[in-house]
Amino acid sequence: MPMRYHIWTEGCQMNVADSSRLSRALDSLGLSPASDVNQADLIILNTCVVRQSAEDRALGRLNSLKPLKLANPNLLIGLMGCLIGVHGNPALEKRFPWVDVFAAPSDPEPILRALEDRLQHDSAESWRKQVDEVLDDEFGLRLEETHVVSENLPIVLGCSHACTYCVIPSKRGKEKSRNPQKILQEAKSLVAGGARELILLGQIVDRFGLDLEGNYHLPQLLADLSEIPDLHRLRFLTSHPNWMTNDLIDAVAALPKVMPHIEVPLQAGDDEILMRMRRGYTNSQYRDLVARIRERIPGVSIGTDIIVGFPGESEAAFMNTYDTLAELKLDVAHLARYSPRPGTYSARFLPDDVPAEEKMRRFRALEDLQKEVVRNLNAAYLGKSIPVLFEGKSKNRWRGRTPTNRLVFVETDKDLLGQELDVHITWTGPWSLLGEVQDQRLNDTTPQP
Repeated sequence: MPMRYHIWTEGCQMNVADSSRLSRALDSLGLSPASDVNQADLIILNTCVVRQSAEDRALGRLNSLKPLKLANPNLLIGLMGCLIGVHGNPALEKRFPWVDVFAAPSDPEPILRALEDRLQHDSAESWRKQVDEVLDDEFGLRLEETHVVSENLPIVLGCSHACTYCVIPSKRGKEKSRNPQKILQEAKSLVAGGARELILLGQIVDRFGLDLEGNYHLPQLLADLSEIPDLHRLRFLTSHPNWMTNDLIDAVAALPKVMPHIEVPLQAGDDEILMRMRRGYTNSQYRDLVARIRERIPGVSIGTDIIVGFPGESEAAFMNTYDTLAELKLDVAHLARYSPRPGTYSARFLPDDVPAEEKMRRFRALEDLQKEVVRNLNAAYLGKSIPVLFEGKSKNRWRGRTPTNRLVFVETDKDLLGQELDVHITWTGPWSLLGEVQDQRLNDTTPQP
C-alpha cells in the first residue's frame, strides 16, 4: 500500500500554490493523498504568519499532532512556510521536537529528501534520482488528468518592498521573478492536465520581470500565456499601485482571456498612515489609479486590502479610509486588524496604540459598509446572463465564477465541472449570486476535466 500524505494549508494563495505543487511532487513519487490526518503516514503543515491569528492557528495545529506522533513514532511530520522562513527557525525546532523536517516557503526539497528513509526502494540512489528529476521539473509538473479547474501559478517569489508592517520580506526572501520559459512550460502542463484558468501569483505581481535581463514584463507574459489553446481565463494578484502601469492596464483591456478583475491594495485611506506604512503613494494617487483602470477597462471589478488600527490611526484617519471606500465602491475589500509582527519596523518603532476593542469596532464598520456596497453592485447582475466557469460543487450546488470574480451557484444534476457556460442570474446577495444555466452548449458539451 502506498504511503499516504495529508497537507494542511494556512494563509494566502501563494501558500495554496506551494501546497499544490508539493502535492503534485508527492503524487509523482508514488504517494497518495489522505483526507484525514489519522490516515496519513506523512503530515505537512504549510504555515502563515502574516497575522498573529494565523500563527496561533499553526501553533495550535502543531500541538495537536504531538499525541499522533507519540502513538505512532513512524509518522513523519513536516513543517513548512512562513513560520520557518528562508533563514530557518532554531527556536521553533527546539520547541517542537516531534516535528521531523522543516522547510522554507516554496521549498519542498527537505520534505522530499526526508522521505528517503521511510520508503522502500531498490536503492537510495534510485530514490534520490527520482527526487532530483521532480525538483528539476519544478516540483512535479502536473501531466495527468486533474479536477482542479483553477490553478495558482507563482511567477514572482519573495518581496523586497518592505512595508513597515509586513513580515513577508524576512520570511520569503528577496523578490525574484521566475524564468518566463519555466512559467510557460508549467502553464502548458497545467492546462494539459485539465486546468482552464490560471491565477498568476506574486507578493507584488506587477513587478514581474523587473529583476530579469531584457524587457519582458507582465504584459508580455499575459500575451504569451493567452496563446495556450485550451486556456480559458487568466488572472493575476496581488498588484501594488506604484507598479500598475498603463501598459499592464492596456493588456488587461486588450487580451480577451485576461479577466477584468484587478486586486490592488489600498491598505489605508489616510496619507499620514500610508506614509507610516511606507506604501509610496497617496490617497489621491490611489483614486487616480482606480479612475484610470475603470476608464480603460469597462465593467472591471477592483479588489483592495485594508488594515485598520495601524499605529497612530486616529478617528479622523480611520474616517478617511471609511470615506474612501464609501466613495470608490470597490468590488472586494479584504479587511484585517493590525497586529504587530516580530522584526518588522512597525513592531520595533511604532507603538501599537489602538485598543483591540477599537480595532474591532472599526473593522465592523468597514465590514458593514462593504457589505452594502457589494450588495448594491451585485444587484445590477439580477436578470442578466453572464459567462461562468464552474470549478466544483459546494453543498450539492455547482460553484463557479464570473469574469469579474463573482461567486455563482447553480443547482443542476448535470456535470458542469470545467465548463464555461452562460448563466441567467435569478438572485443576488452581498457575497454570491444564484442562477440557472441558459447555455445550449450544456447539452452538447462533454464535461471537461
